[in-house]
Amino acid sequence: MKKGLIAAGMVALALVSAGYARGASFDGDHYSQSQLKQLTHDARTPEQYKNLATAYAKQQSSFLQQAAEEKAEWQRRSQNIVSINAKYPRPVDSARYLYEYYVYKASEAAALSAKYDQMASSAAH
Repeated sequence: MKKGLIAAGMVALALVSAGYARGASFDGDHYSQSQLKQLTHDARTPEQYKNLATAYAKQQSSFLQQAAEEKAEWQRRSQNIVSINAKYPRPVDSARYLYEYYVYKASEAAALSAKYDQMASSAAH
């Protein structure tokens, strides 16, 4: 019984490790925050700046999509406000805060995308 439990634990650990290793690699579609930080630090060529601008543009698009979903949830929850004396934070407040957070992060990503796009164009000349 004990050997079976240990073997199952080792298999689970191996599966988690394999998934983490696959997620840690650089891919063209999605970068983690640490990968973006490393790319920002290493960027010297117009192509690298363009890659950063593209990555931040994709991040902006993702945040805008999440904001749209959260806005719909906020509107849905706004229709179900029952009591004025409801405990804070109400579900409608949580949805609103998430919406505002995603809009803020999208604007940050847009600014960074524009910055690196400008750097790519000025480094190319």
